[in-house]
Amino acid sequence: MAGTDKSQQFNFRPSPAVILCEPQLGQNIGTTARAMANFGLWDLRLVNPRDGWPNEEAIAAASRAEHVLDKVRVFATTEEAIADLSLVYATTARRRDLQKPVLGPEEASQRSIAHIANGHGAGILFGRERWGLYNEEVALADAIVTLPVEAAFASLNIAQAVLIMAYEWRRQTDLGKALLFTETVSEPATKGELIKLFEHLEQSLDEAGFFTAPDKRPTVVMNLRAMLSRGTLSGQEVRTLHGVISSIERKHLRPKANRPSKGQPGEPVE
Repeated sequence: MAGTDKSQQFNFRPSPAVILCEPQLGQNIGTTARAMANFGLWDLRLVNPRDGWPNEEAIAAASRAEHVLDKVRVFATTEEAIADLSLVYATTARRRDLQKPVLGPEEASQRSIAHIANGHGAGILFGRERWGLYNEEVALADAIVTLPVEAAFASLNIAQAVLIMAYEWRRQTDLGKALLFTETVSEPATKGELIKLFEHLEQSLDEAGFFTAPDKRPTVVMNLRAMLSRGTLSGQEVRTLHGVISSIERKHLRPKANRPSKGQPGEPVE
């Protein structure tokens, strides 16, 4: 579909970030940038791209979407890429053994529009070409977004998936479908704040000997992270939980008071 008006300037309106986790092919990065540009998205984040960045194949495939490529940011981990966001969706066509809300692109777009309108950051995770997102990455997301694809042929090219999500975001934005209000009253916690909470809790559990079966630790940690991510915690709630964990740690380290055992002389009789 041709028809670009070169006299128009690109409008960098507030929009969700698109995060590609370990993309392998430069062409997929470039076509993703082009799909984003088609519908007004511009915040493209790459997690550990296989062939590094910048990438000549990506530039060639972007077809004049240089304004998106010029703003690309590269991160070593998914945690770093989403640290400043407080609403993150994970796109996948596979069932996951995680207790997560599952949304379609329309509802996900409406929620992200409302979230961004309130001055908060939102993003969408897209997985690797061969096997998509790891469960550990999905666990960090607030919800899963999936499409009504054919079960016998459910895999989409990365740029195709980005195009569908970008289209729905733009459609809902132009329809004025932002929610009148959101459930969150307090400032939502960013993913960076949540990850620090996860690490604090996991370290405390390690020191307390909670993980009695080391081989099961990764699964338990992933489920704990999924559980806490599902709650849409505020920044204040995260700080409160840090205080709770620290208090338990101090209590664990504090020597027990020398109290007489029941029945010893000097103990008051009830």
